[in-house]
Amino acid sequence: MSDAGERKNPESEKIDWGERAERKQEDMETATIDKCTAGELLRNAHIGLSNPESDIIRCSLVAGDFLYFHYGCDGQDDRGWGCGYRTLQAICSWLQLNRPHLNTHDRPPSLPEIQQALVTVGDKPPSFSGSREWIGTFEAALALDHFYDVPCKIVHLRRGGSELEGVADELHRHFQTQGSPVMMGGDRDNSSKGVLGVCTSAQGSHLLVMDPHYHGPPLNREGAQRFGWVSWKKVGSLDHSSFYNLCLPQIARK
Repeated sequence: MSDAGERKNPESEKIDWGERAERKQEDMETATIDKCTAGELLRNAHIGLSNPESDIIRCSLVAGDFLYFHYGCDGQDDRGWGCGYRTLQAICSWLQLNRPHLNTHDRPPSLPEIQQALVTVGDKPPSFSGSREWIGTFEAALALDHFYDVPCKIVHLRRGGSELEGVADELHRHFQTQGSPVMMGGDRDNSSKGVLGVCTSAQGSHLLVMDPHYHGPPLNREGAQRFGWVSWKKVGSLDHSSFYNLCLPQIARK
């Protein structure tokens, strides 16, 4: 089982949040970006990003270190289907860096390892291993339980951005008590996202979003923020015709 939209063609009904259109590879290659060492993943991509509003009432952020996983970052070309896996890997990196007693691996699981785990727990048929099928928040929750014995809370929002304003308080509580990144997926807006924080002002709430859809040479923090791969998104800019699921790891008592 996965978020419904993740069974659709990823090129159909792709949602643009308004600030970042899909960037051509040649634009990234000509941009002035300091490259990381080959194979190195960006740590804490959100540090230094300004608050989205000047009149913030409450702001809650991820606590601790994590890595930015994105399309192709490990040499596997997963463009068009791997965004959910990459968001899951970012959460796994947070667990390994901040909850070392939970570690059963020396690194976050690879895409083939995630697929095999979902077959092992009985959620997917054997043909799922080695496929290009998407995963959503439900599969991410199963994988986190399998690899780290970490349960997750799934929050289902039927009316998209309009309903998400109503769970801003729950996101604040999550970041203040659990501290981990959150995975977000939907149906019409079928692109997986990592949520690293929430800020609330008198005008509404913003989510701090980490977008795994970048494909290209390693980015440094300035490049990831400048090109919008890590940025604040107003909740009202979410697709109001899409449902959304949030996967909130529950690790406070672990």
